[in-house]
Amino acid sequence: MDEATNNTPPHTATPAVWPPVAVPGRPADLSPVEPPNNEASTGERILDELRATIRRYVVMPSEEALTAATLWAAATHLQTVWQHAPRLAVVGPAKRCGKSRLLEVLIEAVHDPLITVNASAAAIFRSISDGNPPTLLVDEVDTIFGSTKVAEKNEEMRGLLNAGHQRNRPTLRVSGPNHDVQKFSTFAMAALAGIGDLPDTIMDRSVVIRMRRRADVEKVTSWRYGRDDLKVKALRERLAAWMGSVRDEAIALEPKLPVDDRAADTWEPLISVADLAGGRWPLIARTACKAMTDYESGRDQDGGLKIRILTDIRKAFASVGNPPALRTADLLNFLNADPEAPWAEISSAGLTPLKLRALLTDYGISSGNRRFPGGNQAKGFTLAQFTDAWTRYCPPERPSPEAAPAPDA
Repeated sequence: MDEATNNTPPHTATPAVWPPVAVPGRPADLSPVEPPNNEASTGERILDELRATIRRYVVMPSEEALTAATLWAAATHLQTVWQHAPRLAVVGPAKRCGKSRLLEVLIEAVHDPLITVNASAAAIFRSISDGNPPTLLVDEVDTIFGSTKVAEKNEEMRGLLNAGHQRNRPTLRVSGPNHDVQKFSTFAMAALAGIGDLPDTIMDRSVVIRMRRRADVEKVTSWRYGRDDLKVKALRERLAAWMGSVRDEAIALEPKLPVDDRAADTWEPLISVADLAGGRWPLIARTACKAMTDYESGRDQDGGLKIRILTDIRKAFASVGNPPALRTADLLNFLNADPEAPWAEISSAGLTPLKLRALLTDYGISSGNRRFPGGNQAKGFTLAQFTDAWTRYCPPERPSPEAAPAPDA
């Protein structure tokens, strides 16, 4: 026997409304009150998706750095609105820190990417249009600014990158048979990736991402062209459409910033994007801005030797049986006494506590007051401070050769 057919019409859900609220002293308003809309905005959803995409392929050094990279990529789609074109300095102390991988992802997310490894300043400014400029992405930038001698040959490139941070800073060139003076625009956002810090004047105009080598326990998805780049490109189209839809709002924005002066100029486009998206983004953007700017303030530029110092400190600990802590004075004595190391000649006084601190700052390692056997207190480092950096940056220690068995009598 067939089951009875249910002829009851399907129930249609009615949107919930809030009951009218009586306000003392006013006539009752009996019109229903709509509940607040807690759904994420289009911009918030797209930024969340871009942030998750970057995290999928790159191990970022911090949540703040991930937020900054996301907002910088989004800001490239409204370069015609911003008064300043922030640089994104993607730097690391050594190879294999994920700098190039981050650039690979950003290439597919930014507006009109112009990627290069080693181009002349003339080629760059001739590629920048007066209208909607491309986004410049330079990998292996240490080949341009990696040493004082090399940097001196590329002063024109440094000047171009400095000038292009602000509107109305064109470069002038004589061209054509009549030697006409021609203006070339320099204004364009740029991401620069390489080993070691960039020149101070460029770092001062940059949102700085200090990458670090990925540990074995940190996993990312492999990047494959023809698969992953297409996914990011599809996201870029949605990002560009949203940014275009809020262009008028962006022009009128004057966001409140937790920093001032040059840092405010650099971060204003990123904070503006966050305010346009709403939700959690205004808060996490300002948190990233303050934390990353505070970290960079007062930093000294360093010329290298950062991997060597880690390796030699590991040797110093091992030479005394890997104690839990080592006095700074004893560590410096060991380093300066090594005839094969460069530390005794790094200055007239050799390696000093101040220079040691500068070399270790990028790793987040600093000396502190320690208690040593006998109850004495002194400045020093703990073994635990270095274990993560040794794992990430130093080659594995070679096992000590076993003693040969004694010959039979």
